[in-house]
Formats: sequence, C-alpha cells, structure tokens
Amino acid sequence: MKKECRIVLPFYKTAFAAAFVVILSLVRGVSMSLEIGIALEPAMAVLAAAFCADTYVLEIVSGRSEVWRLYPVRNRMCVVGRRLVIQELYLLLLAAAGYGCFFLFQGREIFSFMNPKPVGELQRFLVYLGAIMVTLVFWGILSHTIASLCRNLWCGIGGSLILWILTFSERGDRCLGPWNVFSYTFRNVEDSSDMSWLLGKGVCIICSVAMCAALPVILKKRG
Repeated sequence: MKKECRIVLPFYKTAFAAAFVVILSLVRGVSMSLEIGIALEPAMAVLAAAFCADTYVLEIVSGRSEVWRLYPVRNRMCVVGRRLVIQELYLLLLAAAGYGCFFLFQGREIFSFMNPKPVGELQRFLVYLGAIMVTLVFWGILSHTIASLCRNLWCGIGGSLILWILTFSERGDRCLGPWNVFSYTFRNVEDSSDMSWLLGKGVCIICSVAMCAALPVILKKRG
C-alpha cells in the first residue's frame, strides 16, 4: 500500500490539489454555508478528473505496461483498485478540509447578522460529504476509464471536461433536471425537504459501477 501511495500521490500532485482547494476557498465568495457545497462540487469534479486520469496510464507512459501484461487481469484490477481508493480518499479529505476553509477564510460573511449561524450545520456537512464522495468517485473513475481506453492521459481529462461542460450548465440543468450528475449543485437550497437531487447521485453510482465492470475488459484489450 505504501508503494502505491508513493506512485499515485507524488508531492507535486498532492501539493497542487491542496493549493487548488485553498485558493478556491479564498477567491470564491459565498454568503451562507448552504452555498459552500455549490461552490465546491463542480471544482472538485474537475480536480478528480485531472487527479485520477493517470492511475493506469502512467504505466503505459513509463513502459511498464509490457510487464503488466504478464500478470492476470485480476491482479492488475486489484492494483488499479487500490490506487483509485487511495486517490479518492485523499480527494475526500481535501473536500472536507475545503468546507472548513470556507468557514476559516469567510466566516465573517457566512455568519453575518443577515445570515445567522444555521441550525444543524453538522447534518448539512454530512450530507455534503456524502454527495461529494459520489461526485469524486464518478469523475475519477470516468477520467481513468477514458484514459485507459484511449491509452492517453489527455483524452481522459479532455473527455471528462466535455461532459463537465455539458452537465454543469443551464441547458444541462434544464434538460436533465434532478437526473443531472450535478443535481446537488442545482438543488433548491431553500427547500431542505426536496431530496430529488438524490436521483442524480444515483445516476453517478450506476455509471461508476458500470465503468468498474468494464475496466477488466479495457485493461485486457488496451492494457
């Protein structure tokens, strides 16, 4: 596990991701805690796509894929699975830290007299954590799958970015509604009883499972 951590979490990647979250919390203004998740989810989706795209492609770039071909697909899947879990856990930790950074840097605005301290902030944070976890898994696996299929890092990032642009837009919200992968971002924050955004997260989970099921075939054919 330590070896996999060194491979997929080099200093430049971890430092860049951490700086990205901190800078976002400094420059992206919010007026209430309900807007923190809206600010973080789309940004963390892009970060996950860029962060996880090279999970297996780095073996192709380094030339180690020829050695990997000698191992059974099951063994390769175990390694890729461990690498994805390590990266997703790090991104989830950053997402949680990013939520706190907004309070740290913009607490005066969030807790102004126009917006008193919200009741149930812990519950709101836990809901955010669940939603962002699904988002990170979906976009991380998506970029990794496309990159492995095309054997190219930039195809993975670019393909994910195209879907991001299409879904994170007014047209995407209007056409897909609660089925949008960014349903949490576009939810009605004034109506806490409206849980229709869970449909979009369900779509993310189903797509993630489908991509994971397809990975063994992709690694066998394209690895």
